[in-house]
Amino acid sequence: MLTKSGWIILVNLVLVLALFNWSVAEKEEIIEEGELVLLELAPVDPRSLVQGDYMRLSYAISRPEDNELFRNLSQTGYAVLKLNKNNVAEMVRFQEEETPLNPQEHLLKYSKGNWGVNLGAESYFFEEGQAEAFEQAKYGGLKVDEKGNSILVGLYDEKQQLIKPKRIEK
Repeated sequence: MLTKSGWIILVNLVLVLALFNWSVAEKEEIIEEGELVLLELAPVDPRSLVQGDYMRLSYAISRPEDNELFRNLSQTGYAVLKLNKNNVAEMVRFQEEETPLNPQEHLLKYSKGNWGVNLGAESYFFEEGQAEAFEQAKYGGLKVDEKGNSILVGLYDEKQQLIKPKRIEK
């Protein structure tokens, strides 16, 4: 028979597992039903672009050119985007709430960092030895839901094609 502390541990374990599974299910839903948004990658020093088996991502829209705008930006909020015919995002504005939102505009949640706006997908991990394939990446592909939640699904080249490196035979 379980003691009182045993029951507490068991209930907490079940809660943690339930929350974890709920989070996974939420992300799977975004991947399945979210809209593909391509964010142009900002220029990065090529010597530090690829480090080991991951790439540090920086997006053109994540560094507001207006320093005054950046200083006055709230810690969290939404980047409002408009997509062109190739699903490439163009920055419209930053706002603190989900609304107002005009037709053809999309939300992307952000948090303010020290050097720019974090969009939640600042690193891309890939198999060791595949760096050369990803050096030509021009866009980060995110699946975004209507509430601005996003998941990075891949890197895309200048023709908006998903980069699929060749398998390395061992």
